[in-house]
Amino acid sequence: MEHDQETIRAILKQALRPADPEPWRDLWPAVLRKLDERPVGAPWYDWAIVAAVVILMAMFPQFILVLMYHL
Repeated sequence: MEHDQETIRAILKQALRPADPEPWRDLWPAVLRKLDERPVGAPWYDWAIVAAVVILMAMFPQFILVLMYHL
């Protein structure tokens, strides 16, 4: 049993390289650049859903309770 554990440990050491505690580059500038590239506006279907919800609330006021329940 001890022999099996040592064999598995040796195989794992060969297969897995040790983890590097320091990243090879700074990731924060890439994150900021990605956030700057993202478009600010919402797609058209988001506005359509908002309009549908507003129309439903205007036509059926009891729909507000159903909406509040599901949120």
